[in-house]
Amino acid sequence: MAKFAVTPANEAQRDAWTGGAFPDVERVRPGLWSIPVPIPINPLRYVLVYALELADGVAIIDAGWNTDEAYDALVAGLGVAGYAITDVKGVLVTHMHPDHYGLAGRVREASGAWIALHPADARLLRERYDDEALHSLVERERALLLRCGVPPETLDELAGASMRIRHVVSMARPDRLVEDDEDLGLPGWDLKAVWTPGHSPGHLCFVSPARRLLFSGDHVLARITPMVAVHPQSGPNPLADYLDSLAAVRKLEVDEVLPAHEYRFLELAERVDHVMAHHDERLAEVERVVGAHDGVDCWRVATGLTWSRPWETIPPYMRRSANNETLAHLVWLEARGRVVREPGEPDLWRPA
Repeated sequence: MAKFAVTPANEAQRDAWTGGAFPDVERVRPGLWSIPVPIPINPLRYVLVYALELADGVAIIDAGWNTDEAYDALVAGLGVAGYAITDVKGVLVTHMHPDHYGLAGRVREASGAWIALHPADARLLRERYDDEALHSLVERERALLLRCGVPPETLDELAGASMRIRHVVSMARPDRLVEDDEDLGLPGWDLKAVWTPGHSPGHLCFVSPARRLLFSGDHVLARITPMVAVHPQSGPNPLADYLDSLAAVRKLEVDEVLPAHEYRFLELAERVDHVMAHHDERLAEVERVVGAHDGVDCWRVATGLTWSRPWETIPPYMRRSANNETLAHLVWLEARGRVVREPGEPDLWRPA
């Protein structure tokens, strides 16, 4: 696929990302701030929290991981903008993943802010983050991996891989459930929600038509693509959901995209087209690997694909993500009659 580079909205922010540095707190434009909040032990390094000025304080989009380092960075960033953590009136969470939702409860405790989330993610919180319910989720993941053909010696490690970051989330029920196309009612802002399932079932973007801005969360990023995977809390065909959601945001008339990672950029439609082309190529590659075997499980398909590094060097928890992403592509192909599945332990995939 031909390379395509988006135009950064701020070259210093882009250079910080590509150079492995930490970007500055930035006044993006009047009434809007970008605050980088560190993510520990993660190649993404930081999440970009956006602070929207209101008449009586600020609302923030996303919050960060629940660590002291992240909380202190958020407090300090708000301070640069002239606000205290107690000035936060609302936390708009794009989706339930720890780097976006993890600190929301702690912010609410400090400020009394409301937390907003899409209902499709809200109903998954207890199973995902409540210690008493989490065992069921791990067992369901183990059953899925077994049907994918994950080797027995790594099955338990991969099934429980998410437990290593359980501590970075403070369980907090949302105060508001935000639906697609809902006006957020923020004074001075014409902010509307855009439901974009795929990366998570309830992922939300937020668009300001008057300012021509899209806060894209993890849905559309400048360089990388978000993980879209089949797992116990995903929809039945998350890649189909994701591609449909991309087509929906492509129609938005905006001048700038403000993602949760990497850096801000200008060309929304062109970036969406590039991401869609990437998935077309990946689907074709998955189909070729399936066609080279007389029945093959998902794990073997994953090991036969091209990744950013050799398969043997990928850490176990990332191999689970790779397997589940591969399964999402297989399910998409199955839904369109391009491959067929023979159920079992493991399921076997063949050309249609």
